[in-house]
Amino acid sequence: MKNLLWLLIGVIGGFVAAHFMNKDPRGHDVLADLDSRITEFTNIVGDAYRAEAARLTEPGADA
Repeated sequence: MKNLLWLLIGVIGGFVAAHFMNKDPRGHDVLADLDSRITEFTNIVGDAYRAEAARLTEPGADA
């Protein structure tokens, strides 16, 4: 239970810090850059997953 409490405190603290950081124009730019990098990464992973799934479901594909 103690570890769960620390996890919740960390998550809540992170949200509060991000909220205050977003109020500052420089912080807003940093968070926007971070968001675009995360979106780019998730798009690459998603494309690779879909390509692998398509490759595995092709008729005659070697398993």
